[in-house]
Amino acid sequence: MAGSSIGRNFTITTWGESHGKALGVVIDGCPAGIPLSVEDIMKDLDRRKPGQSRFTTPRKEEDQVDILSGVFEGKTTGTPISMIIYNTNQRSRDYSDIKDIYRPGHADFTYDAKYGFRDYRGGGRSSGRETAARVAAGALAKKILSELGIDVMAYTLAIDEVYIDRESFDRDEIYRNSLAMPDKEAAKRAGLLLEKRMAEKDSAGGIIETVVTGLAPGLGEPVFEKLDAALSKAIMSIGAVKGIEFGSGFKAGKMKGSDHNDSLYYDEDGQLRKETNNAGGLVGGISDGSDIVFRAAIKPTSSISKAQQSVSKDGTNKSIVVEGRHDPIIVPRAVVVFEAMTAIVLVDFLFMRILSNIDMIKKAYK
Repeated sequence: MAGSSIGRNFTITTWGESHGKALGVVIDGCPAGIPLSVEDIMKDLDRRKPGQSRFTTPRKEEDQVDILSGVFEGKTTGTPISMIIYNTNQRSRDYSDIKDIYRPGHADFTYDAKYGFRDYRGGGRSSGRETAARVAAGALAKKILSELGIDVMAYTLAIDEVYIDRESFDRDEIYRNSLAMPDKEAAKRAGLLLEKRMAEKDSAGGIIETVVTGLAPGLGEPVFEKLDAALSKAIMSIGAVKGIEFGSGFKAGKMKGSDHNDSLYYDEDGQLRKETNNAGGLVGGISDGSDIVFRAAIKPTSSISKAQQSVSKDGTNKSIVVEGRHDPIIVPRAVVVFEAMTAIVLVDFLFMRILSNIDMIKKAYK
């Protein structure tokens, strides 16, 4: 299967299936000398793993990672890093009744159309479980960024019709409530809404916002490798993401140029600043030194207990109820996946940035 790798200078390749023996990731291009332990990876994997609240699948997976290569005496060696996460709580029998029926909202039909064969146990490679491998790689990427003072933060901006109040923003609250919302009261309201959806045997979607701070200007290429294009590809590669916008996003289509343009000025320290950030930290596909801000919409979970109309492989119309263990909402567990994919792209483009200027190459060489 093509398309399981991302990045040129910092490359990750994920492998494995939802109901296979294990899944994992191989990272190539990581510099030597970065402190790395299993505990570093587990901090993020624990944020993604299932079974932690009423609003996640009850499938119990510890998502314990094992670092197989590329680390010696607690530091990266500059060689490929391989990590593995064993699946320990599969229940493939949950899918036996629907192995010949296409689930609405899933990639069942499209996989069959492409390959003429599919792993019906939880969706195989199309399962959200594949993102555990991305999170493991992203934890390393975030460590690299932290060495440079770059911070990546994602959080739940909205669940269905419930939005956070930006005046009540509390970063610590992201990690305290089960919905990853930086607003305690909004999280309570969203919880009530989800209880209603679950009682209806239905699901909900939402919006994740990501903010990158501390990134210097100059990352990104001017044509096909624009930084916002690369970030869009990375985020859109996460299952269930249906749209993305940067800065003012789609509101830009209703603004005047004089309102949308971010006015520039020098502060008292001679640093270039902007009055606003409608561009979302990216101009011409290149970072401008201000915060990178983007939002992405997540569709409602496709697997629901409510009866739906579908078809079978033999051409018969069918009514289907998806059994098994599924999240009533994907958004909260996807937050750390957003951070991972953002960090992976930024590290790749940081390395690319060094190669774009002979003075930087000379400095690195000396």
